[in-house]
Formats: sequence, C-alpha cells, structure tokens
Amino acid sequence: MNTKKYYITTPLYYLNDKPHIGHAYTTLAADILARHLRAKDIPVHFQTGTDEHGSNIEKIAREKGVDPKVWCDGLSADFRDLWKTLNIKYDYFIRTTDASHEAAVQAVFEKLIKSGDIYLGSYDGLYCRSCEAFYDEGELKEKNCPVHGKPVEHVSEETYFFKLSKYEKALLEHYENHPDFLSPRYRAQEMINFVKSGLKDFSVSRTKVTWGVQVKSNPKHTVYVWIDALLNYATGAGYNPDHTSPDFATLWPADVQLVGKEIFRFHGVIWPAMLMALGVELPRKIYAHGWWTINGDKMSKSKGNFIRAEDVVKDYGVDALRYFIFREVTFGQDGDFSMDAFQRRYNADLANDLGNLFSRVMNMAAKYLDHRLPEKPEDSETFRELSSWTPAIHRSVEALQFSEALEKIWQGVSTLNRLVDTKKPWEMAKKDPAALKPFLHEMVWCLRLIAGWIDPFMPDTASKMHLQLGVGRTADGTEPQKVPPLFPRKQDPK
Repeated sequence: MNTKKYYITTPLYYLNDKPHIGHAYTTLAADILARHLRAKDIPVHFQTGTDEHGSNIEKIAREKGVDPKVWCDGLSADFRDLWKTLNIKYDYFIRTTDASHEAAVQAVFEKLIKSGDIYLGSYDGLYCRSCEAFYDEGELKEKNCPVHGKPVEHVSEETYFFKLSKYEKALLEHYENHPDFLSPRYRAQEMINFVKSGLKDFSVSRTKVTWGVQVKSNPKHTVYVWIDALLNYATGAGYNPDHTSPDFATLWPADVQLVGKEIFRFHGVIWPAMLMALGVELPRKIYAHGWWTINGDKMSKSKGNFIRAEDVVKDYGVDALRYFIFREVTFGQDGDFSMDAFQRRYNADLANDLGNLFSRVMNMAAKYLDHRLPEKPEDSETFRELSSWTPAIHRSVEALQFSEALEKIWQGVSTLNRLVDTKKPWEMAKKDPAALKPFLHEMVWCLRLIAGWIDPFMPDTASKMHLQLGVGRTADGTEPQKVPPLFPRKQDPK
C-alpha cells in the first residue's frame, strides 16, 4: 500500500505580467511548510504552477504581436526562475497548457454534462475582463469590479452552466462538520454567509474566447478559465475521470491549499461543489491569506505599485526577504510593505540579534574549544529550556502561524544574547577560563537548536550555521573557523 503524501498547493499564477513579491508570498509559505514537514521525514508533494488560458492573456499576447503560447512560455519560465531565486523547492510545476491537464479538463466537463451538473443555456450579465469573473450588480463597488476597481462589461452569449445551486446544502453541511476546512476562521464566515444567501448556477464556458480548452462535444465553447484553473489541483495529482493515475491515491485529498483572500470564493465555494459533483473527496483545508500592499493598495503591475523580489534579494539576500514577510505580519492578514521597515528589521533582528550573536559565539569557540565542537550539554538549564520549545514552534508552523513561530525563535535568540552579555565570555577567558568552555559548549548547542528552527524559513542561513556548528558531522572531526557576518549591517534608513 502506498503512503499518502502531505499534499500542498498554491494557486496557479495568471500570466498577464511578470511575478512580484505578492505572487511569491503564497509560494514561500508553501515552501516553508513543505521544508518543515520534510525535516520531520513526512513525505510531501508541493505543487505550484501557472494559469495560461483566457481572453485576458489572448488579448495581451496579440497586442505584443506574439502567439499566446509563446507569451505563456516566456512568463511561465519567469515564475520558475523567481522560485529558484527564492530557494523554493516544489515537487511539481503544472501549466494549464499541459496536454495532460487539458485532456483531463475536457473529460471532467463531459462527465458533468452527462450527470446533468453542467447544462446548456444563455448568459446575460456583467463580466470583469481583468479577473475573468462574473458579477451581480449588487457585488460591484461604484459600478466597478470589487477586486480590480475597473469597469465591468455587459456579456450576452450562449453558455454552459454549472448547477452550483444544487450543492448549497451540502456545502453548508461540510463547513459545519469540518470547521477547519475554510481557514482562517475569521474569513470562513464570509464564505458561509455567501452560501447561506443563496447560490446561483454560474457560467462555465465562453463562445467568444478561443484561447482555452475546447468543450469536446461542442467545440465552439471554451471552458471558463476559472474551471480550467481550479481543476489543476486534481489533474496535477493524476486525476482524469477517463483514466485516473494510480498516483492520485497517494496524493489526494490535498492537505492544505493556500490561496489569496481575493480568490477564496472560487476555492471555498465553487471548487468543493465541483468535487462533490465529480464524487471526489474534498481537500482537508483551504487557507486564505491577506495581501501585501503598498500604501494600503494591493501590489499590482497595472497600478505600478509593486516590488520586485529580485531587487530585494540582490541587496539583502534571499533569507532576509523570506524572514521579513513572515515575521512582519501574521499570515492571513494584510501587511503594508515598506523598504524602511524591511531594513530596520534586517538590522535589528538579523544583523544585530542573530548575526552578531552567532559571530561572537563562534569566533570564541574557534579560539577556545581546541578546534573541537562539544558534546551535548546535558546539564545545561538553558539548553533544556530551549529544547522544550521545539514542539510549540513546530505546532505554530503546521498551523501556518509563521510569525508566531519566528517570534518564539527570536525569544530564544534574545535569551542567548542576554546570557552572553551577562556572562561576558571575553572576560571569563581571562578571569575564569575553567568556566568558559562549559559556557561555550552550552551556547554552541543552543545555536544548533536555533539553526534547526530557522531552517524552513531561512535555509541558506541555517546551512551556514550548521556547517560551523558541526551538524551532520562527528564532533571530533569538526573544526570551528572564524566566521564572516551572516547578515552584514546596512545603513539605517533616514
């Protein structure tokens, strides 16, 4: 019997422009969780990818004078390049233009036509081209799209509908019986209220869009881009109603699906209803996080208020970025990105607290430990106390409370800094050399704990620390060396 892997997904990123920090946020969160679980020897499958169909992409590509597939090939590669830059280790990158995905989408559509869950009709209503979503009049903000703030257009055409109304009761029952399915709780109530207000069948095909997956039995129709995209979580795991892969049983159901709050309705209402119609088990958790904003507005290429992750990495290193965006704001809530705040936290938390602590301890260890790293200090009260924090830190990471985990870790860093300041090992070397070695033994092993804790968040930094601390090597075969700063201090913003 195959072991079920812990299956983590991000949304597919829409290829209307190059990626920025807002896109990276979800994928980094998934990477942190995946790294943490792998370190505990839990089998993980982490899937991300790109959403490549729809009228918006077709329009942009034509304006650029290129074929839509060529446009998508280039931008999809940009996303993969950024994930590499950010040290994101995914297991599978899916594209909605993949032949296997397109075939599975067609098979799903035909299955739902046969079951009566999809039927042919006509649509007359409002549509936002930017997010490729349909809206009722009451959902608009000042007659504009509630997400993009742009004018919607009136659409009238023949379309296939999905019987979303059929699953209203089943969805509410599932929410009640699985209270963690929609997370965090404070966002779940919005979805519950939406379903309770009454669900309407919605359009799942377009006749005026050519760049997409054709409906097999009626090729003048193209599958609505959101249906195409949502199915990736199942098709990427091997699902196809005509010939599902044996791998599907080792991955499904997804354990946690991370999404931005603006697409929570698609994932929390439409997606589970589709799975119910297919007779497929629902994911265990769908978690909607907040936005990174600039001056209160969501980062957006179209608004010009975005920050390139590559620029931050070039100036500060990848781990500084990974640390900041998960320490500064509770995952789930909105946060305003400021380079001033970034640099202040970089200098205070990374250069001063962690970096200075590590340099001070390791440079003294290199000088006074006879070129040998010590055995575990079983009689150290500080080491025992910090060791007891590990389960709580792990629980925080697994609950996606990343800032909570990092806050606890930095409490440990502060504890060690206070010890160094109190004990003054540079004076102990002169006045009480017999006490110096046990103290350095204690500090080295406490730093091993810190390195292990930060590994999912800052893997490069943890690796540098592990190398100096002898993790994975025998104590008598490791020679501490004088270490360069982990995080060179930057000039404070004015």
